[in-house]
Amino acid sequence: MTTSEIRKSFATDLAILLGDLSTMADVVGRMLSQSIQALIKGDPSLAREVERMDDIVDRYNLDIESKSLHLLALQQPMARDLRTIAGALKIITDIERAGDYAVDISKAVERLAAQPPIKPIVDIPKMGAIVQEMLSETLTAFMTRDLNLVQQMIDHDEEVDQLYRKILSDLTAFIRQDTSITESAIDLIMVARYLERMADHITNIGERIHYMETGMLRELHKSSPSTS
Repeated sequence: MTTSEIRKSFATDLAILLGDLSTMADVVGRMLSQSIQALIKGDPSLAREVERMDDIVDRYNLDIESKSLHLLALQQPMARDLRTIAGALKIITDIERAGDYAVDISKAVERLAAQPPIKPIVDIPKMGAIVQEMLSETLTAFMTRDLNLVQQMIDHDEEVDQLYRKILSDLTAFIRQDTSITESAIDLIMVARYLERMADHITNIGERIHYMETGMLRELHKSSPSTS
């Protein structure tokens, strides 16, 4: 095989890898959307569908890792392509963790379905919509290498943090007023917490995109209001 043919084969394999990564992120986006819909509707069957979708994400995670290592071992990529593959290996970890948090939300929905509602659910769906937008912006930035979109996504992360603090404050106040709703309130606090953590993982992806494009790896997002 000539050098030209090797490079063409590499470009094809890399395009397939990036396409798989995009599909993996899209699945997680659907998981997030469906988990929030399950919360709004109080529908545990919808929540269980999200949990089943996690198997798809896990398969993509393993397959993309395998393809990435194959390209690194056999193709000897140039600097930019090397950063892309190295970035992909990191990005799939954050996408997979975001999917895990969507599953955690769905499990909370199943518990909440057996309990009386304690307040209209408004801020959590709003928070979920922003996280969904962050994921969409990040995926587009990944495919187009648009660093302006990365910054736009980082700005949205602050909105998520502000909503998380509001939800935490509101639900803590509800617990003080009526301790009988403590279990439900804690589950809703945890849903907000999972969304906040998803946003953090999405900002990690943005940092990797910045690295892939510029060769500079630096923290772009502000500190989270949580500690883990």
